[in-house]
Amino acid sequence: MTATTRAERLDLLRAADYNLFRLPSDKVTLDFLTDSGTGAMSSEQWSGVMRGDESYAGSPSFARFRSAVTNLFDYKHILPTHQGRAAEKILFSVLGGPKKIIPNNTHFDTTRAHVEESGAEAVDLAKSYPTEDHHPFKGNMDIDSLRTLLEQHSSRIPCIFMTVTNNSAGGQPVSLRNLRETSELAREYNIPLFLDACRFAENAWFIKQREAGMSNRDISSIVREMASLCDGMTMSAKKDGMVNIGGWLALNDDALAAACSEKLILTEGFLTYGGLSGRDFEAMAVGLTEVIQESYLEYRVKSTAFFGQRLIDCGVPIVEPIGGHAIYIDAARMLPDMPKEEFPGHAIACALYVEGGLRACEIGTLMFGEAAVHELVRMAIPRRMYTQSHIEYAVEVCQRVAELAKQGKLSGFRMVKEPASLRHFSCELTPISYGEVANNVVEASKQADYSAKD
Repeated sequence: MTATTRAERLDLLRAADYNLFRLPSDKVTLDFLTDSGTGAMSSEQWSGVMRGDESYAGSPSFARFRSAVTNLFDYKHILPTHQGRAAEKILFSVLGGPKKIIPNNTHFDTTRAHVEESGAEAVDLAKSYPTEDHHPFKGNMDIDSLRTLLEQHSSRIPCIFMTVTNNSAGGQPVSLRNLRETSELAREYNIPLFLDACRFAENAWFIKQREAGMSNRDISSIVREMASLCDGMTMSAKKDGMVNIGGWLALNDDALAAACSEKLILTEGFLTYGGLSGRDFEAMAVGLTEVIQESYLEYRVKSTAFFGQRLIDCGVPIVEPIGGHAIYIDAARMLPDMPKEEFPGHAIACALYVEGGLRACEIGTLMFGEAAVHELVRMAIPRRMYTQSHIEYAVEVCQRVAELAKQGKLSGFRMVKEPASLRHFSCELTPISYGEVANNVVEASKQADYSAKD
């Protein structure tokens, strides 16, 4: 943890053009920007790292990795990639293209960007629920909407995607029943169904806990059924692979696998290393056995729920029910009078950093533009990293920011410089009201400083 003052953090934020991705991580007290590759590996994973075989082709480390993947996801072709977005890039460069449509329950940022870069249209079909609604599977595909889309445009749809858990919808799970219904519909139209499976184990845990008839099943059997309902998957192993780098593209179709393999060799590397080292494969192989352990998943989900419930108790509006990997603050409810064009989620995220050194990620109009359904601030929790005392500190900071929001003391933002795609990663912004930001930051003598000092 890094101790900084409020004034120092304001200077750092200004120097970063008010883009939290540009902040130096050693100036962040608690980092909730993402759970992608930010967790701690286990001693068994580090033991595997030491065993890594770095052969260019045919490494036994790749063989162990492939065996671990197919144990859970029994697909014919496993193409390793350095992370999930590389798998997306390869797949959509083959299946995408102008006039094509890619339906998903909800595309996340890089998925949408790769679909649109190919010239295709990304269509989100999850139902929109109020953030305070307690439906147990708010990540589900809207089957009626998917059927209508297929009836009208099936010739333009090369594949269907299902994101588990549904990150853009607040980390909400997809039910096994909904995945079955989606699979049946896809097969009726002879269109392949793919999983965006970054958080497959957390989704399986919610199926076991929330879906009728699932409580006596083990996690691995639920995961295998999820996989069996689909024709392939993209995977960022930086999430439920429990590693700092890695991923894969899995496929059953031979012709599609051949086309994707050509792209893989061009962009990632040979088919048995795909931009990764042997030690990365060893760490992933172990991670895939650890992530399905029920003791780990129970701890993971309950610790996230603890964070969320503490915020609810303090009056901070969040997406409910609480998901597995993150807490999503509802910025629209926290700042009801701020128009979405002023990026209320980003206003909350910047305030979290200024007030207490917390780094979070806006998931709303800044990230998705007009496609945004909600104005959220995601506080993604790195795996096996933070303690209860860290979370208690984060709750105090969130409560303080909620008070400032209620008092109308948070400024909205406007865009100064905007890239063509994935703008939230590299855009430059400026606060609309400099005065309010300054008044709430530099008068440290009049307010408690929530910076961590030890």
